[in-house]
Amino acid sequence: MTFHDPERIIEFEFVRATENAALHAMHWIGRGDKEAADEAACDAIYGVFDLVDMRGEVVIGEGIKDNAPGIFLGDRLGTWKDGSPRFDIALDPVDGTTNVSKGMANSLSVISAAETPGGEPIMRNIPAFYTNKLSYGPAVVEAVQAAGLSHTLIDWPIAEVLELTSKALGKRVAELVVLILDRPRNQKFIDEVRAAGASLRMVGDGDISAAIAPALPDSGIDLYIGIGGTPEGILTATAMRALGGDIQLRMWFQSDEARTEELGDDAEAARDVDRVFNAEELSPGDSAIFCATGITDSALLPGVKLIGKTAITHSILMRARSRTVRYIRAVHNLEYKTIHLRSDHADHKI
Repeated sequence: MTFHDPERIIEFEFVRATENAALHAMHWIGRGDKEAADEAACDAIYGVFDLVDMRGEVVIGEGIKDNAPGIFLGDRLGTWKDGSPRFDIALDPVDGTTNVSKGMANSLSVISAAETPGGEPIMRNIPAFYTNKLSYGPAVVEAVQAAGLSHTLIDWPIAEVLELTSKALGKRVAELVVLILDRPRNQKFIDEVRAAGASLRMVGDGDISAAIAPALPDSGIDLYIGIGGTPEGILTATAMRALGGDIQLRMWFQSDEARTEELGDDAEAARDVDRVFNAEELSPGDSAIFCATGITDSALLPGVKLIGKTAITHSILMRARSRTVRYIRAVHNLEYKTIHLRSDHADHKI
């Protein structure tokens, strides 16, 4: 019997891509230029995949909404040689660009991928810039499934969500910790969490690590609630598939004008405006890889550490098929380490 598992063969190339993105972006930490950090990360990711025999198509990309540098919907990654494995790609070269520019915590480079042998898209692209999200860990998943709430918990009053979560986790509501992105649009969630008596944590930017946190046993976070970027929600879904957690999300628009602009004449998207998606619907099937490398410290991963002539990176690699989660600590000797960049198709020392 011939064993052929392209995911297993290529998964560490995705880690190499997020590592190089973090290493190239780290030079912009605290320098007040988030576009430069994003551009550096994109250049490094392109550079890695320019040398990898695969056919990757970006189905969820970042950067379009604010005209920042980015890797966009429809872009191709890999050499695209005939016969090489084909993947859907979702990525955020820097989740938390503002945090990098200000030298703050909670920034990552993130990629997820799903093998598509027949070339038909697997990952679900949602055209809205923002979605209302609710993410939770495995114990809450069991409670949600038992109660038949896999698509409706997001509509519950926050106090009732907290009550269900407290029972699932064996905690009092006052012991629960809820993470919310600190934005004016999330004020109603903040007020409801406070009124219910749960503990609140807020982050200024970078809601991928925040939304994944409830599924990590040592994060200290029980729920993630609020309105944030749609690509980040889809990337979170891939990680939740591997961790046994889940996310519910629905499109959200700042105004009727924004809704018209974002959906355009997409009839299918218009029909799905009120639909609640969960992780399995956003990243269906057995094939799903999620990897991330810390740029600055977050609940998910430590950031890049410079010690003398070495740089230390911390990455996570997950596979939905096996639910394997690997934490990878890499020590890079800066006298020898090089990264390949798309911008000039050459290798560079860091």
